[in-house]
Formats: sequence, structure tokens, C-alpha cells
Amino acid sequence: VQLQASGGGLVQAGGSLRLSCEVSGRPFGGYVGGWFRQAPGKEREFVAAIFISGSTRTNVDSVKGRFTISRDNAKNTMYLQMTSLKPEDTAVYYCAAVSYCSGYNCYDSGRYDYWGQGTQVTVSS
Repeated sequence: VQLQASGGGLVQAGGSLRLSCEVSGRPFGGYVGGWFRQAPGKEREFVAAIFISGSTRTNVDSVKGRFTISRDNAKNTMYLQMTSLKPEDTAVYYCAAVSYCSGYNCYDSGRYDYWGQGTQVTVSS
């Protein structure tokens, strides 16, 4: 399974971006997808996960109401719609996939088997 993240860039605070993660090698419909981010000097942080059923989960209060994870299994693609971006959202964003995880386990980057290369998101103030 290969993942290719795209859609990052430079945006002003308050702006929006949509990240895409294209999955190849296996049908994405059989995987849980996740988005993580890593800011300079910080550890990789869970952003959101989307389950095979389509249900979603995030534990990051700072992105709730602003970021939306979604999937299109027909296109083998996962998305992260980001709105009202803030400078503190600046990071490299990674997409990941795993055949199974549940509950809080899905917040753990170590649970994911497949990773994209990351896409840089920079939010200017």
C-alpha cells in the first residue's frame, strides 16, 4: 500500500486548504485512515481518523470545528479539509493507513502501517 499526500502550501491566517491522500496498491475501503502533523521541534501529533464505516474521530480540541476528515473509496482517496487556519497549524501533514484500529488506539502513530511522504502547510499571520 502506497500513500501520496498533496495539497499543502502557504496560506494566510483564516484561509483554507484541502489536503488529499491518494492510496494505491490496495482498495482504501479496507483501511482506517489517519492524518497526523509535525511542527518543527515537536513530536508528531494525531489530527483525525476516519474508519471504514466513515465515522470520524479527533481528540485535538484546537482543530475541532475547523478540520474535517473524509474519504472517497471510489477514488481511493482521503481528504483533510482545513478552514480558519491559524499560524499554529503550520506543520508537515502526514496521511497514514492501517487495516484495523479502534478507539484511542487510532490516535497512536505507531498503530499505522502505511505512511505518505508528508505535505508542508504554512500559515502566515
